[in-house]
Amino acid sequence: MTEEKPQKLKLKRELGMLGAVSLILGTAVGSGIFMTPQTVISSIGSPGASLVIWASCGLLAILASFCYAELGTVIRESGGEYIYILRTSGPVLAFMLIFSSVLFVRPAAIAGMGLSFATYVATPFYGDCPPPVLVVKCVAAAAIITLAIVNCMNVRFAMSIQVFFTVVKVLALTGIIIGGVVMLIKGHTENFENSFENTNVGVNSIGIAFYQGLWSYDGWNNLNSVTEELKRPEVNLPRAVLIAISLVTTLYLLVNVSYLTVMTPKELMSSSAVAVTWGNKVLGSWGWVMSVAAALSAFGSLNGTFFSGGRVCFVAAREGHMPDILSMAHVHRLTPSPALIFTTIISLVVLIPGDFQSIVNYFSFTAWFFYAIVLSGLIYLKIKKPDLPRPYKVPIVIPILVLAAAIFLVLAPIIDNPQIEYLYVALFILSGVIVYIPFIHYKLCPGVLDKLTVFLQLFLEVAPADKNL
Repeated sequence: MTEEKPQKLKLKRELGMLGAVSLILGTAVGSGIFMTPQTVISSIGSPGASLVIWASCGLLAILASFCYAELGTVIRESGGEYIYILRTSGPVLAFMLIFSSVLFVRPAAIAGMGLSFATYVATPFYGDCPPPVLVVKCVAAAAIITLAIVNCMNVRFAMSIQVFFTVVKVLALTGIIIGGVVMLIKGHTENFENSFENTNVGVNSIGIAFYQGLWSYDGWNNLNSVTEELKRPEVNLPRAVLIAISLVTTLYLLVNVSYLTVMTPKELMSSSAVAVTWGNKVLGSWGWVMSVAAALSAFGSLNGTFFSGGRVCFVAAREGHMPDILSMAHVHRLTPSPALIFTTIISLVVLIPGDFQSIVNYFSFTAWFFYAIVLSGLIYLKIKKPDLPRPYKVPIVIPILVLAAAIFLVLAPIIDNPQIEYLYVALFILSGVIVYIPFIHYKLCPGVLDKLTVFLQLFLEVAPADKNL
């Protein structure tokens, strides 16, 4: 009688092609397209230039996702940017990323999407007046806590939610596109006359417009955070990325054309909930339908960010860059519940003082700083280690172009109109080194943390991923 080998506790490969496309599409198409068009056009100054920005953001996201697809098939580990920087640039830069990501970037994304959801939920109840900030933040907090519970309970249920809300948001955007086409056929083209007049060509204006536009595409890299749960990643990763981002870009361009067909640039700039304004002008008394659709879209995007964000924290803890408790998974549900709970708490903290536009700008500044480091790592691997097995390859000129764009995006907001807030964000990123040296490199960790880990392990019913069941 042969003895059965002990089964290791690990995350399951349950994410197929449909789920992969839904994760990218469902996360990218969310709060952004319903919240940032007004900021893009107010930053860049003209309808024509705003459409150029949206198309450029889509092209940049597609090229960047191609680079990530190659990285994801060379380094087949979950963790996204964190694991790529760790394997190519070393533990110090990787810790700076995870320090910034866990304590700001991911929570900021969750808080921003929660605010978008809450804005569209609350707006119909307050007529022409913007909803109170306290109401918006309370609704956002409730949504964040609800999705945290769902993602802690069951992976399949979380992905089912993702697929459902992806369908809802695509239908909503399709409705906006159809409405715009009908208005164009009726001859409403006046907003496209002299469409490049009053364009702002300053570096800062272009950078902020890109920040706001790219927020709407954020999620293009989420699939790389869950590679260990993706079936046949060498095939499904590049295919899912190409399908999802191409569809997102097309949808965004058509939706913005529809917005500009129905609303004047001034109306668009002054709207706090652009889909509601569009709905009121096109659907009349049925305008509330667009508010519901936009809220559901943001809710689905928030769910996708939770699904991938908690796993980045999980992988970092598994590598020793975060407390051990965050590297554990629930013994029955096999979900990284401690990491998800921790991410939820930080997100609620970020939500308290945050406003949507500031969150987007600081998020984008930090994110593209680390994207630049990731792309540098890919270029290094292509030059120094060309013999590594690569089921998917991109020409080296693509990561070079995306790296140049990333450097521009980091420097743009501070070149001709520097703001002290960006200095604070930069100092926060660099402070990761100060934390790394004593607590990670020299492991100066108080014994009380071990006792807390044991208590939380028993309380949350979790076990280390490298322990046998």
